[in-house]
Amino acid sequence: MLHRGRESTDGTGDGELTVPMAWLYAEYIADELLRSGDLMPPTSFEFRAGRDALALTVFLSDTDGELSGIRVVTQLETWLSLTAYDQPWQEWVQGRLRDLSPAGAGRDAPDPDLELAREAWRWLRETELLAPDLNAVPGGGAAAGEDEGPKVWTPAWQLGLPLGHLAIHLF
Repeated sequence: MLHRGRESTDGTGDGELTVPMAWLYAEYIADELLRSGDLMPPTSFEFRAGRDALALTVFLSDTDGELSGIRVVTQLETWLSLTAYDQPWQEWVQGRLRDLSPAGAGRDAPDPDLELAREAWRWLRETELLAPDLNAVPGGGAAAGEDEGPKVWTPAWQLGLPLGHLAIHLF
């Protein structure tokens, strides 16, 4: 089942509303993975960061142009390796977005799926979330609770990526 939204909802392609099904499906997969892991409240910015990072990973790793529901389970290992700590995920995302751009892919028409992916990437890059400082010097002061330790402003993708990776592990 193909999910690329290149035509109108009735299949005529006559200039009507184009539904970005590939992006929406990638976002749905990411949402389900995060919800099943029960790591963050779905209303939190951290959850959105994880969902957007995972949705980008799902969408951009779909090199065949189809996100089949049957193939989701077979793609978990790929997504796990792409989101791993030691991988250059940020550079991979930028490269894939560049490769899929209308000029890079040999298309003239804008791609609504790609536009939503770009918007998610923009939000992940430009939004900073207050997170625990994992690089703080150990023993610098005993924190009584998780909210009392040192905090640092972190780009949303740096917080969302490990959250998404953990959600894949827990699935």
